[in-house]
Amino acid sequence: MPGEPWSRGVARSSEGVVSVGGVDVHALAAGHGTPAYVLDEADLRERATAYRRAFETAFAEVGAGVDVYYAGKAFLSVAVARWVHEEGLRVDTASGGELAVALRAGVPGAHLGLHGNNKSDDELVAALDAGVGRIIVDSLVEIDRLADLVKRRGGDPAPVMVRVTTGVHAGGHEYISTAHEDQKFGLSLAADEGADSPAVTAMLAVLARPELHLLGIHSHIGSQILDPSGFEVAARAVLTLRAHLAERTGVLVDEVDLGGGYGIAYLPGEVALDPDRIAKDVAASVAAAASELGTALPRFSIEPGRAIVGPAGLTLYTVGTVKPVRLDDGRVRTYVSVDGGMSDNIRPALYGAQYHAEIVGRVSTAEPVLARVVGKHCESGDIVVHEVRLPGDVRAGDLLAVPATGAYGRSMASNYNLLARPPVVAVRDGASRVLVRRETVDDLLALDEG
Repeated sequence: MPGEPWSRGVARSSEGVVSVGGVDVHALAAGHGTPAYVLDEADLRERATAYRRAFETAFAEVGAGVDVYYAGKAFLSVAVARWVHEEGLRVDTASGGELAVALRAGVPGAHLGLHGNNKSDDELVAALDAGVGRIIVDSLVEIDRLADLVKRRGGDPAPVMVRVTTGVHAGGHEYISTAHEDQKFGLSLAADEGADSPAVTAMLAVLARPELHLLGIHSHIGSQILDPSGFEVAARAVLTLRAHLAERTGVLVDEVDLGGGYGIAYLPGEVALDPDRIAKDVAASVAAAASELGTALPRFSIEPGRAIVGPAGLTLYTVGTVKPVRLDDGRVRTYVSVDGGMSDNIRPALYGAQYHAEIVGRVSTAEPVLARVVGKHCESGDIVVHEVRLPGDVRAGDLLAVPATGAYGRSMASNYNLLARPPVVAVRDGASRVLVRRETVDDLLALDEG
């Protein structure tokens, strides 16, 4: 510390006390309690701007326009939606709830997209009412359902992108790789001999419905991707599909979404994808592919995913029970229990995701020991950090922070064991404010009809 995987606003004083955005952790714990998600506003805004500028510059050099979409599913609140919109990003939503939050933040409907493999009629109607810029359809059934809704309502055709699976397998875990064939998202480019692929069939179905406007093609190959080569292969496949559709129907779609899911650093020594590098590489590959195919470049869009909000957040805990445990090989592992756990970060239990942790409220000269940070839930798999070196004098009352939790911490949080979900606290310029308040027992009981 400082540096990855911590946000740019994190610093440690000579006394060992960490501050975020100019606010020290003792003040955060005293003012907001623990556990708490702490979001570095300046860092988040800087990352949003860096991605927008990198892609706009790189794509302008090859003669194409590009839009950058913030992934609402990573974390969305009214304030965060407003911040990314102010920095020039659009917002991707994956449910009616995310759509409602983005609209409450004042993001124009035209700058919103709606994803989902099983959208309800209510969600589709909400998107149509909001005038979203694109609805990403995920099945043949959805195409007809959406067209029928538009037909009953009247009005302009709904702008539609067809999500395709390119067969490129990328990402940090099988569950977050989204373009291989055996999974629920998208329509495959693979076809039986002499038959149209599901992707082509879907695009023809959209073109056959006057209630729909085929805006473009959407591809997303995974999440937490650190090797950029997959994007280039997938982009070429999608542009080839676009050219094939034009040859067959005369329709050269206007837009192509190349997805994203760019990886971030979770552990010291890891290096996130660089926005400038990935932008230049992808722009060069799409320009070369379009030139070979003899087609004009479309407008592009990309979705950096967790790369905007993930590194901007940390989770602040208070240490409780500390328990040395002798392992089968004779080593001793110190189990450090904190006042949260799998209810505020399910990813270690769900994906085996690896995180880092440090004691952030004081300095220690004690020799480091092998430690495992665990939660307070009634599950042996309730692990926050599988393995980390912590000071040998770690004790109850210490403040401990886990970096890179801005994405998928609060958005995947639960009330398991009926724990109330932590607040989201923004810090900037020496001040803190609550974006999403801490839940209370009264909140939990309010939903129980008895």
